[in-house]
Amino acid sequence: MGPMEWTGQVFADKPTVAVSTHIDAKPDTVWELVTDIYLMPRLSSELQEVAWLDGATEPAIGRRFTGRNRHQAIGEWKSVSTIVEADAPNRFAWAVGDPEFPSSLWRFSIRDEAQGCTLEQWMQLGPGPSGLSSAIDAMPDKEQTLVFVRLREFEAAIQVNLAAIKDLAERGA
Repeated sequence: MGPMEWTGQVFADKPTVAVSTHIDAKPDTVWELVTDIYLMPRLSSELQEVAWLDGATEPAIGRRFTGRNRHQAIGEWKSVSTIVEADAPNRFAWAVGDPEFPSSLWRFSIRDEAQGCTLEQWMQLGPGPSGLSSAIDAMPDKEQTLVFVRLREFEAAIQVNLAAIKDLAERGA
């Protein structure tokens, strides 16, 4: 899949990005990887560390975890995410911030196929405010560019995530 095309979207559009890859492994194997919140900081240049909250140790709807992030243009911040989907081994999703009005939504979808499975990682900006909102407030004339650049960053990061998950799943399969 080539790089994202310019869409001219603004934050209020709740813009999304999705990338998928074929993995030569069973959906259960991939599910174990994508629901391991401790794996994600190892794959991400932005997500630094995570921890379960409220005594949780595994994913289920309503369970929460913290994340500490770092981005050269935005700085450092912490967030709380709430799991909003946990349909093993098909869909795992979480809302960052207020689950009713999240700053972003993230989802892994696993589709079983005759040979292995397809893994998609999807994310949506908004509708709730985020670090990007502050940049937009400071430079409203650049909103479309800021949204596009951030989505391209997420797209590149998701491609790295999927390649690493594919490698781990196929080596472990």
